[in-house]
Amino acid sequence: MKIDLRDLARKTLQRLGLFGATFRLHEAIKARRQDSEEPVAAAADGLPLPPAKMIVLVEGHANAAKFLRGGEAISRTIRTMLAAHGAPVERMKAILDFGCGCGRVMRHWQALHRDVALHGSDYNRTLVEWCRTNLPFARFGVNRLEPPLDHADGAFDLVYANSVFTHLPENLQLAWIDELIRVTAPGGHILVTLHGESFRESMTADEQAAFDRGELVVRYPKMSGSNLCAAFHPQRYVRESLARQLEILEYAPAKLSQDVVLFRRK
Repeated sequence: MKIDLRDLARKTLQRLGLFGATFRLHEAIKARRQDSEEPVAAAADGLPLPPAKMIVLVEGHANAAKFLRGGEAISRTIRTMLAAHGAPVERMKAILDFGCGCGRVMRHWQALHRDVALHGSDYNRTLVEWCRTNLPFARFGVNRLEPPLDHADGAFDLVYANSVFTHLPENLQLAWIDELIRVTAPGGHILVTLHGESFRESMTADEQAAFDRGELVVRYPKMSGSNLCAAFHPQRYVRESLARQLEILEYAPAKLSQDVVLFRRK
């Protein structure tokens, strides 16, 4: 019988309670190594670049050029999808970047700040402090791993969460979608990205079976909020659970490598 050494090592580290620490060490090594294939001296938008260790936390790699391209692609997709449904971002009064990290997407809204109130929120205080110092056109706050947010009911016309629900166990996902609904104005929009069908081949046989039954699949739920915790969303689960109080305007599989779902608050 063929032995999967990586799986054996993972299970051994889990049993010893060292798997989380090993993963964090792996991320630190990535940051120190710094992917040097595409060095970036300065960003074209004139804003500072976050340090490599912060880019690793939000991207899984330390390549600054990919970081900038990724943020631009996400912001462009948000613009395009909203405009297609008659809600261009320029008409928004207030936008919330939930899980803003070190401003990967927020930096691309800089030109809106005179007309749109821009807010970011993240549970990592270090990333939030970096944003406060380097992205002064927006306001940033620290949230906990669990709700609530420090915002009033219906405060935002748009709330987006890029690769946030992909790293939360089910109880936190359901709690957070309710909280995002609370802070979204009636008729406002919520946009999320999810690991969908395109990630099915990366799952184990048991995970695929659960996914095919329409069940949410979550790896390492005790590491919620980190890149190690990974959630996979079948469309059935999204429609029956995440969208139970929302209207789905558009469901775009693998749009940004992840599925992109645009909701409207009823």
